[in-house]
Amino acid sequence: MSQWLSQVIDEARQVTDYLEPVRQQAIAKLQQNGWPGRRNESWRFTPLSSLEKRQFQAPSAGNTPVSSVETITGLNAIELVFVNGELVTNLAALSLPEGLTITSLAPDNALQQQAIAELFGSIKPGHHVFGLVNDALCQQGVYVDVAAGAKIEPVIRIINQVDEDADTHNRILVRVGEGASVRVMEQGEGSVSSVSTLFAEYCIADNAHLEHYRMVMFSDSARHIGGCHFKLHNASSLNSTLVGYGSELSRLDVDVIHAGEHANAKLNAIYLLAEGELFDLHTTIEHAMPNGTTEENARGIVGDRARAVFNGRIHIHRDAQKTLAELNNRNLLLSRRALINTKPELEIYADDVKCAHGATVAEIEEKALYYLMTRGISRSKALVMLNFGFIQELVNQIPNKAISEWLLPKLSERFLMMEVK
Repeated sequence: MSQWLSQVIDEARQVTDYLEPVRQQAIAKLQQNGWPGRRNESWRFTPLSSLEKRQFQAPSAGNTPVSSVETITGLNAIELVFVNGELVTNLAALSLPEGLTITSLAPDNALQQQAIAELFGSIKPGHHVFGLVNDALCQQGVYVDVAAGAKIEPVIRIINQVDEDADTHNRILVRVGEGASVRVMEQGEGSVSSVSTLFAEYCIADNAHLEHYRMVMFSDSARHIGGCHFKLHNASSLNSTLVGYGSELSRLDVDVIHAGEHANAKLNAIYLLAEGELFDLHTTIEHAMPNGTTEENARGIVGDRARAVFNGRIHIHRDAQKTLAELNNRNLLLSRRALINTKPELEIYADDVKCAHGATVAEIEEKALYYLMTRGISRSKALVMLNFGFIQELVNQIPNKAISEWLLPKLSERFLMMEVK
């Protein structure tokens, strides 16, 4: 077992609250499973050496200077800010629309504690080592409850800021009631040496709709590992957009469980890696009920000496007849020293389904680059234009115009960082 994981377990044993049964179960699994090595298929291409011998940093309550939060022009949002793992937003001061309740993970109300305990860990798979770390250590987070039939217009924007040497472990729990709709944006940022885990669980009831965003904007020496886990019930729908930057260690696991008939999931992912960075995206779609649909598109651009990992799995259970599922992964390498390990998977046990999957890996076309440069466009700008064209289709599909317009200049800035010198 690694030094860091041993210290995590020691720290978790000191936490006592109403979630203690979950924590004790997580500690037991961590001790049993140990540290994931390169022989572990899920971590085969994602080295953890930078974290293995790190000294665990216990959270220091009250020492949370708040960085300015970037405004998204035109976005009607309820903003919840975490700094170094601590929720600094005063929830009592928020003006919430009817049908929306937001509480911390340490409520005084026994009924709220019961609701949180029922959802906590019920959707996230129990095999993810860092998900178990989050189970064991998480004391800060938010529980969002959307009442049946409520249509919540403001975007719930959850911002996670991480500073130097911080270890943070937060949880987001969202329950969307029957026939309700809500928009949630998770945004993480930080470029200094740190470790953060952030896992989110979403229970989407019958005929409910969730518009979801996860912006994993950590870079440089930051180490971030997280997950988004969704459970869809009858005729519910999910539209999720994921944007990931590379860093010293960046990993995101996504699970979508079709637990009801006629559920619909759309998942678009964009990952952009600058020189020497790493990003790992693992997605699993479980079709357990009939008549479900899934459309998943992931596109990545990998810079010089950067490494990307994509593992996308669609599992069609025996009873999931009439399923329609499609998975596509496309990658663009900016140099011969860039690397992508891509593995799209279909596992089908039903016989009346329509499914497809595929992956492509390509390089920037020199003719197109030369054509733009002969028209007086600099190499840097030409690369931005070609790169942006590669992901433009997915950007155009973002449902919220304010978020898409906010994202465009960020992507352009990111492309300039990725230019091969």
